[in-house]
Amino acid sequence: MQHTLEQFFRALRAADVRVSPAEAIDASRAAMVTGYADRVLFKDAMCATLAKSADEVDAFDSVFETFFSRDAVSLNPPSAEPQGEPSQDDLDQTASSPLAQAVLTGDATAVQQSMEDAAARAGVADIRLSTQRSRLTRRMLEEMGLEEIERIIANARRMPDGKGEALANRLDAARRNLFTEAQAYVARQHDLYAAGSAQELREERLIRKQLNADGGVDPVDYQLMAALVKKMAKRLAAKYSRRRRAAQKGHLDVRKTLRKSMAHEGIPFEIEWKVKKVDKPSIVAICDVSKSVAAAAQFLLTFLYSLNEVVDRMDAFAFSGRLISVNAILDDNGVEGAILKVLQQIGFQQTDYGRSLQDFSEQHLDRLDRRTTVIFLGDGRSNFADPRLDLMKQIHDRSRAVIWLNPEPESYWAQGDSVMHRYARFCHVAKQCGTLEQLERIIDDVLRSYVPH
Repeated sequence: MQHTLEQFFRALRAADVRVSPAEAIDASRAAMVTGYADRVLFKDAMCATLAKSADEVDAFDSVFETFFSRDAVSLNPPSAEPQGEPSQDDLDQTASSPLAQAVLTGDATAVQQSMEDAAARAGVADIRLSTQRSRLTRRMLEEMGLEEIERIIANARRMPDGKGEALANRLDAARRNLFTEAQAYVARQHDLYAAGSAQELREERLIRKQLNADGGVDPVDYQLMAALVKKMAKRLAAKYSRRRRAAQKGHLDVRKTLRKSMAHEGIPFEIEWKVKKVDKPSIVAICDVSKSVAAAAQFLLTFLYSLNEVVDRMDAFAFSGRLISVNAILDDNGVEGAILKVLQQIGFQQTDYGRSLQDFSEQHLDRLDRRTTVIFLGDGRSNFADPRLDLMKQIHDRSRAVIWLNPEPESYWAQGDSVMHRYARFCHVAKQCGTLEQLERIIDDVLRSYVPH
């Protein structure tokens, strides 16, 4: 039964229910206590051990019902006429095939067991793609002994005077029905172990998709990419929330512990620790929303606004020709609708980085201090206007760190009207960031810098 539980844990993980090794051990111990006879008790014990949220409970219910339900094998298709008992001659001719004899005698239990064993040998539980269904169905039937049944059918049809025709027809109908049953079995395994595989492959492709104008985001992919960004942010939020909690446990504070123990006759019932103060990140995001980088800007803002748990303060600004604060726009419209509102205000202007830096310095420079990380997102192409490097240096000197994310490859940073190579001198980090994968990695680095090691 332990193998069955391990397969069940695999199915849960495929359904996005996180099952750690420790939780798998706990579930196995719970199964030993409850046993398997009482289905409801067993299910409740597994659910209490493995599901950690309402979404996971829903997923658990679906997987449990699919995994632990076995539709009885039907040995005859619904339209077939009932078959009588096989003759002794029929049994003698099929003596080489236990599967054929089980079909002829109506032993559905034996056929079901044969299917389960054959599926394990064929590796049906390793299915990942829907395109594997046909191949795995055939392989499972071969493991069950289908080839022997086909040989018996061929031999029966060659018997003189049609003596074997009735047996051949009966086995041929059973063979077709076994195909139907095997296809349904493999389909259930696909639902259990591979339902999310196609989604995962699509997500893997999208996190590496370029966000610049040349590789712009297809509207069909946009919603999925937005969901991916939020999932990434949630993962980082959980990661750094744990790190902050861990950082609260420091070395023993002997003085405070002894002072507390005075109330207990010197017995240190209450332990006091020296704690390290952990700052939450304070982030200022300045995003170019011109056509070439608008998609990347929207995903960056989505990412940052999804990090509420670990970001103390996040101020967002957008520019093309002039710079405006977009905090209120984001609050009123959400990240999804904010870019459209921003474009209505400042879009379709000629990009001017120098003018935008001037706007920021004149109106918002007081937002920067030694706890603030400034994140620029843009291609650094300023249409040959004055880049105002003096203001860029001023921002650098007032901030904890300046990070520039550029969707273009670094080899483009000094070509044409790009002044990215000049801005890079005043950045603590300047990197190409044209995909969601790169964005997650860089934001991860930013958050890590705030957590003491």
